[in-house]
Amino acid sequence: MRRSVASAASGIGVSIGDLFLAGVLPGILTGVMLMLVAWLVARRGKLPIGRFPGWREFVLAAAYAIPGLMTAVIIMGGILSGFFTPTESSAIAVIYTMLIGTFVYRSLGWKGMWEAAGKSVRTAAMVLFIIAAATAFGFALALLEVPAAMGALIGVMTDNPILTLLIINLMLLALGTFMDMAPLIVITTPIFLPVAMDVGVDPVHFGIIMMLNLGIGLVTPPVGSVLFVGSAVGKVPVTALVKTIWPFYLTLIAALVVITFVPSLSLWLPGVFG
Repeated sequence: MRRSVASAASGIGVSIGDLFLAGVLPGILTGVMLMLVAWLVARRGKLPIGRFPGWREFVLAAAYAIPGLMTAVIIMGGILSGFFTPTESSAIAVIYTMLIGTFVYRSLGWKGMWEAAGKSVRTAAMVLFIIAAATAFGFALALLEVPAAMGALIGVMTDNPILTLLIINLMLLALGTFMDMAPLIVITTPIFLPVAMDVGVDPVHFGIIMMLNLGIGLVTPPVGSVLFVGSAVGKVPVTALVKTIWPFYLTLIAALVVITFVPSLSLWLPGVFG
């Protein structure tokens, strides 16, 4: 969904399929780095560890999980094949998971469905209030032409590709702390993309840079909507949550640096698939 917004906001017809493919290797890299840091944090904190149950249990658990994992395959396959849009994929995913939960796993009855719906509404309402406030603030910034002034400032400051990308990253990270992802994509893409392309940055590569920047913003206070979702689900105060996740912030920043300055990570798969 976010990438379809980014594709539309670019104004130059960037392929949604290319953006999906471009995010595969950066996503794997970021995931591996976060898993490594999670292992180091758990080891240092001497957190409880699980025991490997054996290959037989592993294979059985993997086979049991296949119907659920097919949700991602259906969504990605449908979008990349053009069978349905990213927006339609969310509705299809909900229907599919309801059927799987009811008839395959047999763990979702009417009571469970209503409980899940109630929790979803409460969490979504909390996040949407935050997004509404962030959107209004973003509209005020756009009305005052703040992003346009920032884009013009970059062009005056330097024409060096490395410095340009570094400045854009810093600006996006700063904006992401108090604005939601969707309005930021719509407001800043038409401003920052031409600046990046002028110094030789591929628009697909720039799209991945923007997604990771704004993804970091989603877990950064004071307006980190995903941070508030995690707080609501885990029933942990946001203040306590932020104090414990700084190693993961540093990891995400490190991943952002690598993805920004190694464009082949983002462009290899789109090139392979033409």
